[in-house]
Amino acid sequence: MWRMKQFFETYSEFPKLSPLVIELSWTNNLIILSRTSDEKEQEFYLRLAVSEKLSKRALERAINALTYERAVTSDQKLSPVVAEMYSELDSHFKDLYVLDFLNLPERHSEKDLQKAILRNLKQFILELGSDFTFVGEEYRIQVGNRDFFIDLLFFHRELQCQVPIELKVDKFQPEYLGKMNFYLEALDRDVKKAHENPSVGIILCRDKDDQVVEYALSRNMSPTLVSEYETKLIPKGKLRAKMEEIYALAESKKEEDG
Repeated sequence: MWRMKQFFETYSEFPKLSPLVIELSWTNNLIILSRTSDEKEQEFYLRLAVSEKLSKRALERAINALTYERAVTSDQKLSPVVAEMYSELDSHFKDLYVLDFLNLPERHSEKDLQKAILRNLKQFILELGSDFTFVGEEYRIQVGNRDFFIDLLFFHRELQCQVPIELKVDKFQPEYLGKMNFYLEALDRDVKKAHENPSVGIILCRDKDDQVVEYALSRNMSPTLVSEYETKLIPKGKLRAKMEEIYALAESKKEEDG
């Protein structure tokens, strides 16, 4: 009864959330109610649970992995041309992926990372998003008389495009873009079907320098995103501090503009 009272008092003040609430099970509603701190966070997880059709376990993992905090603090860099052509990319891809479920040691190779992803493919897709469909590993493309192999290839159902993922266990290097551009060109020329959209690449790195990424992408027309991955859950305090910093800057800008 107490939970029902809390549920009513919380959502009666926010009528726009009502359509979302009724689409979820009571269990998932209780998880969101008990694990979130404000209306924005509640709305985020309500929409996520509905759109991704999250189970109880998947919803709990999304909250534990600080999906909301990561979305708020995300600073995904896109080339100017791509930002104009693919304005919706930001909502489908992440700046940081948490792969704690792979149970990888701190020091690991690209092959270790690839094998661990394949062993835990279902959880990896949950982290990517439910619209991703796995196509293959070491996906072969032939150009001229040579064979080349893409680490992982996915297809995104909503964007209707292929998504090659290159795995890097070190810091992002500008030259990684050249290899990805080559893969994207080969996929679009030789694999893409007529009704599909141009491919979007992800270079998944252990670390990256945002300024280096920005410089590398500034004159690049290729739809490639550079994302980081973490092998352990991120401390909540770290992301919360970053969120507060972002909110403070936004408020400061409002005051200046006002």
